[in-house]
Amino acid sequence: MLDLHFEGMSQRTISASTGHSRNTVASVIQTAKSRGIQELNDTMTNSWLNDFLFPEKQAVEKGYYPVDWEKVHKELQKKNVTLKLLHYEYATEARLGKKVPYAYRTFTEKYGNYAKKYKTTMPIRRKPGEIMEVDWAGSTLTLQDRATGEKIPVYVFIATLPYSQYSYVEGFIDMKSPSWLTAHIHALEYFGGVPETMVPDNLKTGVTKPLRGEPILQEAYRELADYYHTVIVPSRVRKPKDKASVEGTVGYISRQVIAALRNYPFFHLEDLNHHIFEKLEEIYTTAFQKHPGSRREVFEEEEKPYLRSLPRTRYKLTEWKTAKVQPNYHIQVDRMYYSVLYEYVRE
Repeated sequence: MLDLHFEGMSQRTISASTGHSRNTVASVIQTAKSRGIQELNDTMTNSWLNDFLFPEKQAVEKGYYPVDWEKVHKELQKKNVTLKLLHYEYATEARLGKKVPYAYRTFTEKYGNYAKKYKTTMPIRRKPGEIMEVDWAGSTLTLQDRATGEKIPVYVFIATLPYSQYSYVEGFIDMKSPSWLTAHIHALEYFGGVPETMVPDNLKTGVTKPLRGEPILQEAYRELADYYHTVIVPSRVRKPKDKASVEGTVGYISRQVIAALRNYPFFHLEDLNHHIFEKLEEIYTTAFQKHPGSRREVFEEEEKPYLRSLPRTRYKLTEWKTAKVQPNYHIQVDRMYYSVLYEYVRE
């Protein structure tokens, strides 16, 4: 039925060719469409298709209590929920109904098959609202000085939520600490919430010493995390897989945004960022090619509810410096002198 359908034949013709009723043909085609099957390959045998398209029917025929795999998938997205727990609940429900449940091993295998073919992001490696990965893109954009014609590099900051692959992108004149912290604030406000963890690279603007056991964070960066009630866990040195989502997004943004804007003459940073946001809007509202919905829909429906609420007021940037106490028991900050206890001279 599906072979003929994908070749463009009408349901009436398929019904006549296969000897099945038009209702049966329509049911098979509609179910295949809802499960994301757009073409057949050699692994999709009749037996496999039967199990995949109608798992409840197969379970009943074999005497097992049927499983709602879509419900299992949605429950698995919640914090602290595991397949072990879901199987226990399923088995308990089956026994109360005097039905035979699948063994745990069979349960996990069948869910793996379901997730592999139906959800492109499965198996789940990230929970919604769990992590925000951040980094600077390797490629840059440019501003042009109207007076001299000089080209000024613009560094592109990217923050990505791995579950939904929803990202925030903004250009900055430099990669110094104030720009780094401001980018985080803008990203959290763009997402409308705060993830549990932020995963940066071991940049000097964020990490003072990338120690293996417990990296030492820049004080201002640590203060920002405390203010937003989140945790910073820097990726390990030379371990790009620790923040694979933002690494992948860097390449995607470089192709879809940076490359697309490379020949535009920008004279103001605000104008450049306005065009970046327009490109992002275009990317995230465009429907997926292989399954229904868009990145924005996945973010709004599945991830945003799990983000923590933003504080009522925006974090105010701070700057930390180290100063040596002079013989006159004063320290100098921005050409201003401040006295300290004389015991700290030369410290």
